[in-house]
Amino acid sequence: MNFIECHEEPIHIPGYIQSFGYLIGIDAESHSITFFSRNITDLFKIENAEQLFNRQLTDFSEFFRPVMDSDLYISLKSFTKRENETHFDKIFVHGKEYHFSVFRGGKHIFLEFEAVQENPNKRISNKYDNFYVIDNEQDIWEQLLSTLSKIVNYDRMMVYKFMMDGSGKVIAERRSDHMDSYLGLHYPESDIPRQARELYLKKRKRIFSNVYAETVPLMSRTDENIDLTFVASRGMSPVHGQYIKNSGASSSFSISIILDNHLWGLVTCQNSEPKHIDLEDRVQAGIFTALASNAYSSFKSKKELNYRLELNEKAAQLKSEFLKHNHLFDSLAENKEKLRKLPEADGLVIISENDRVSSGSVPDREMIDRIAHWAPEQTEESIYVSRSLLKDFGEELNLDETAAGIIVYFIERSKKEMLIWFRREFDEHIDWAGNPEKKIDVLLQNGEEKHIVSPRTSFQIFTENIKGNSKRWNSRDIISVKAVRDVILETSHKQYNAIKSLNNELRKVNEELDSFSYTISHDLGTPLTVMKLNAQTLLLLNRLTDDERSKNKINAIIEEIDGMAEMMHDVLQLSRAKYSEMELERLQPFQTISKISENAKITFESPKTEIIIEECPDVLADKTMLHQVFLNIINNAVKYSSHQDEPKVKIWGSEEDGRVVYRVSDNGIGIPEEEKHKMFKIFNRMDNAKKFKGNGVGLSIVHRIMQRIGGTVDYESDKEGTCFILTFKKP
Repeated sequence: MNFIECHEEPIHIPGYIQSFGYLIGIDAESHSITFFSRNITDLFKIENAEQLFNRQLTDFSEFFRPVMDSDLYISLKSFTKRENETHFDKIFVHGKEYHFSVFRGGKHIFLEFEAVQENPNKRISNKYDNFYVIDNEQDIWEQLLSTLSKIVNYDRMMVYKFMMDGSGKVIAERRSDHMDSYLGLHYPESDIPRQARELYLKKRKRIFSNVYAETVPLMSRTDENIDLTFVASRGMSPVHGQYIKNSGASSSFSISIILDNHLWGLVTCQNSEPKHIDLEDRVQAGIFTALASNAYSSFKSKKELNYRLELNEKAAQLKSEFLKHNHLFDSLAENKEKLRKLPEADGLVIISENDRVSSGSVPDREMIDRIAHWAPEQTEESIYVSRSLLKDFGEELNLDETAAGIIVYFIERSKKEMLIWFRREFDEHIDWAGNPEKKIDVLLQNGEEKHIVSPRTSFQIFTENIKGNSKRWNSRDIISVKAVRDVILETSHKQYNAIKSLNNELRKVNEELDSFSYTISHDLGTPLTVMKLNAQTLLLLNRLTDDERSKNKINAIIEEIDGMAEMMHDVLQLSRAKYSEMELERLQPFQTISKISENAKITFESPKTEIIIEECPDVLADKTMLHQVFLNIINNAVKYSSHQDEPKVKIWGSEEDGRVVYRVSDNGIGIPEEEKHKMFKIFNRMDNAKKFKGNGVGLSIVHRIMQRIGGTVDYESDKEGTCFILTFKKP
């Protein structure tokens, strides 16, 4: 037993046509007859149909003289150069007028006939060709239905628009009083399945005159399936026929609405009684539908152009605002309201590493954190869009109604910089023309049972409530987010170039300052040494032994000289820390730490300081620079705890997250919270440290060295002391 989905039904090869039509198929090369509809014998009064096969029409001139004399047949070769291009003529057969159509499809040429029908009610004039002056899209479709009613005049005439998911909605309607209204109702995708939509794109006018009439089979010498896609009288599928019957109609007529080679929608007409529309009237209806489609496309293009112009103006204003700030985050934060409103979102969150600002209605911080962590894994693109976040991931991410829909723009993934626009849950309900759920029936076809999706029997309004979605993000919302992206990229590029230029200038200035520092530090060393030696010589010669006041002055001079020498030495070390060559290697810090610790107790005259050295794992560093780092950090720890009753310094290392981390803690004076921001700046000293000897250069040296060797320096401090944290690369 087979199962047939609606979209699998081969509706283009039904094997039969409708009773209003007549069809002959001839070979495109030999022009011999290969197939025909069984009713051809009735039209041309042919008694023995079998004699037609593999013969040409000219072999039966007594039957086909009206066809052979037509301009279409006389110039058949020129009229069938292009495939699937239909040409029309009129002929008289036994005193009755018929439309005669010709087109080539594949290896066949199709000759199609149908009786001409007069339409005494047709009222067409030039005033109806007036779509381009209408400035409202709804009015365009209302005008189209009004115009078509003068030509075809069905009981119900609708403009049916396809949605993105293949379903459809009636957006305009004109009906007789006895017909129920379908305006605003939705239809599931299965009502007009995929292959039917493909046929509507190819054959733009489709009529079923009488769904209750018997079909006319095709007669052929072979079992080959004949593609009837472009045949006007092509028979309808049993499923579609039953669908029309279930809707209460006996006849239907559809015209495709094509925009940019895309099936945008249909004009769908239904009649409670059988109704056939003349070929000329169907062509006329198709022309007016094309005019309305072009007018709608033009109207939308004008609206889109105006929107783009407004968006460009807003983007230019944003660009101007962004360039007022040196940092992107500041630019975004300052313009958060404008950014939120561009895609018409309920809320916006701007995230940059640990910083964030928001505008409008947004979720709580924990929920934002979960979304920000989750979103980058969902796409490699720069923009992620969802209107069903709550519905699809609500349970996984523990979301509420504030995060039903999002747009995320990833500014820089590595820094976790992003913009997230939010839309709240939308209380959405859809009115369907009948329950859209599919039901399965059994169809007997060629002696074989097949399961098919049954056409609906009820078209009563069925309301479906949909939870977990926001209002749909439309193309304009996406365009506006892309405009924000472009502004960020352009202004960031301009700021980058400006900063790059300033950095180049700053680098030159720094090089000059470092060179100056090195020169001063080096060149002042000699005269300071001479001055100190001379002062000490005076004391040794005892020339001023009896003058205690002079002794004190000379001692003060020597101390200041020592201070200047130390400062010059430290500045020199700072300069070397930035520019001297280095060699990173595996080092064992224990011996270095032990030696520095013992010397520090002597240097700061603090023999009672307890220094505890625990585990000392290897690090990747430069030997000289590593010594400088621990020298400054340990000296500070001993120095600033030396006035305590029981001074204590603890040094230990450990491996953490693939790095080697050393901690040096003391129970010294601590670092005031309000002064932490200037800890690593040169010549800056804390207020509570000024009673200790120092010049404020040591921590700058540590900071610079740790940067150069690929590590970091940080600290934790309170009133009970300070702990410096040195993070090294693991060997």
